Amino acid sequence: MSPYQVCVAFLLRDGADGPEVLLGKKKTGLGSGNIVGLGGKIEAGETAVDAIVREIHEESGLVVAPDDVSERGLVRFAFPYRENWSQDSTVFVVTRWTGEPEESDELTPAWYPVDRLPLDGMWDDARYWLPGVLAGERIFADFVFGEDCTTVSGHEIHDAALL
Repeated sequence: MSPYQVCVAFLLRDGADGPEVLLGKKKTGLGSGNIVGLGGKIEAGETAVDAIVREIHEESGLVVAPDDVSERGLVRFAFPYRENWSQDSTVFVVTRWTGEPEESDELTPAWYPVDRLPLDGMWDDARYWLPGVLAGERIFADFVFGEDCTTVSGHEIHDAALL
């Protein structure tokens, strides 16, 4: 288990042409410039659910009730060439909230069709697991990033029942 614990959420809605997911272009920090799910670091004394509710509000202005957060699993990221980036991320899906997404200091949110995810603009690992999570699957996986710290050099998808 990594000492760096984070959480990420994917907000889903029914769009005019099918399901859409709320993602955001990261403006600061780790992954700046990438399109990411909403989320961030779990602070001392917080549960992962507490943290994701807080992060969603900070990053998009949306208000989510803890009971409306659905945990979908755990993804562990190892960065051997930059150890301080290694982290364990609890993954959530949310389908109910209050408000409309607004730009924050951290990201610019936008809705994307689930069947046309902007995978080329996201972290390299997303292509391996995000479509399944958005389709209702659970995830338990390990990803190792290569020397460039952007490309997946190895990964293992585990049986999510082991969580």
